[in-house]
Amino acid sequence: MAFSAASTPIRATLFPGDGIGPEIAESVKTIFRAAEVPIEWEEHYVGDQVDPRTQSFLTWESLESVRRNKVGLKGPMATPIGKGHRSLNLTLRKELNLYANVRPCYSLPDYKTRYDDVNLITIRENTEGEYSGLEHQVVRGVVESLKIITCQASL
Repeated sequence: MAFSAASTPIRATLFPGDGIGPEIAESVKTIFRAAEVPIEWEEHYVGDQVDPRTQSFLTWESLESVRRNKVGLKGPMATPIGKGHRSLNLTLRKELNLYANVRPCYSLPDYKTRYDDVNLITIRENTEGEYSGLEHQVVRGVVESLKIITCQASL
């Protein structure tokens, strides 16, 4: 895709994340500037308290930003340990219906591996099964995880 100086900027939501996330986010912004990609970043940060509207550390406003912009980039996010909230990744998957996790796997030129000419793409359903987040402690030390699979999410 070619861009010109007159191109309408793409508006994208950016979650820098934590750990190495902010450093990665800055690198991405530097690369986009160098490539002269007309993009306006709308940065949102994970809060330090659970938003009761999302039951997560992601705020409703940050989720609305992704919905409105239809483009988002997120750095690594660690979910704080504790009860009473959903993981950050699960919140994003559920709220934004991010049902497909596409994982490419291919051989790199001039890099010797056990198998040659690997070219494989795995698509994993991302919102149900083990990723549904439906777990509870039955008795102390025993956790039960429900695996939900529906026709709608499997098609």
